[in-house]
Amino acid sequence: MTPRVPTKARVWPRAIADTLPLAIAVIPWGILTGALGLQVGLSALQAQLMSLLVFAGAAQLSAMTLMAGGSSLAAIYASTFVISSRHLLYSVVFRAHVAHLSLAWRLGIGFVLTDEMFAVSQNHTNRTGAFSPTFALVSGVTFYVVWNLATLLGIVAGSALTDLDSLGLDFAIAATFIAMTFDQLRRFPIAVTVIVSGVSAVLLKPLFSDSYLVMAALLGMFAGFVTETLRENV
Repeated sequence: MTPRVPTKARVWPRAIADTLPLAIAVIPWGILTGALGLQVGLSALQAQLMSLLVFAGAAQLSAMTLMAGGSSLAAIYASTFVISSRHLLYSVVFRAHVAHLSLAWRLGIGFVLTDEMFAVSQNHTNRTGAFSPTFALVSGVTFYVVWNLATLLGIVAGSALTDLDSLGLDFAIAATFIAMTFDQLRRFPIAVTVIVSGVSAVLLKPLFSDSYLVMAALLGMFAGFVTETLRENV
């Protein structure tokens, strides 16, 4: 039986509903990002513009941490590039789905492409049997709006409170990634990917402190690909 593809009228609310749980989960992360921006010397406007224009939580936190430590621009650029390079892998997956779209559509989807949007869109594609550009864009925009509102809240809170990082808000990062992968763990190749990535990250961190996450992700995806290929050929 061919999966039923939702109409555009149904895609909008579905995309928002699927994205909101993950978006809400990273609100503490966004608050921390906004507050940390002020702590490292950015103005309120600069801290907000960083979320509006960069829109990459892990890269933003890394850049601001390096700024606080007086690192060079080269070090900041290199670090954020390595952290954000996983989006190249997401782009490879999306490429076949968006290649036929107009430049405006591709730029829009590319700008709001995050870990959360990718996970939600892939789940939707698996459920319906077809990739929906509208779903992906609405999902990404939903997350973008919530992220920037959280950043604004962090800027306001950071003006009145100090040492917000002692509240453990950064746990939202781990919680969000757990939530994104949990639903996919029922598929054996995905479970292999997660396990190999996790073990590799632990083993590689002492050796490659700057790039171990990307290396672990690549190893995990390779293991998942091999597992999926072997299952198809058996």
